[in-house]
Amino acid sequence: MKRYMLDTNMVSLALKNHPLVVSRLTTVPMASLCISVITQAELLFGLAKRPQSKSLHTLIHAFLTHIEVLHWRSDSAASYGKLHATLEKQGRSLGALDMLIAAHAVSEQAVLVTNDRAFMQLPHMVVEDWSE
Repeated sequence: MKRYMLDTNMVSLALKNHPLVVSRLTTVPMASLCISVITQAELLFGLAKRPQSKSLHTLIHAFLTHIEVLHWRSDSAASYGKLHATLEKQGRSLGALDMLIAAHAVSEQAVLVTNDRAFMQLPHMVVEDWSE
């Protein structure tokens, strides 16, 4: 079964009921969807910046209850090392957390679902944008 790892920006669009994202989410089995623990950390960071937003807290915690959160493992670290070295050699880079998410998707052989064009430059990445 093909795995789809949702990037933080795609989760945000889904939670905001972006029509194209929601439509696509309903076409794939829930068991094929996942996020990286790095994405979970980014979502929780967003909540920590908005402690007064009870509805946002409820929404994100409900989302995290229903989606598989993949944990960082040694093979993810190995993918990170190779990916980072390859990009550095090519004179390219990503933000630190994006690099971790990309390596995690590669190690899980998952399609990274994002609307961040920076991921399109990466070798060995399968990327889909469900927002267009």
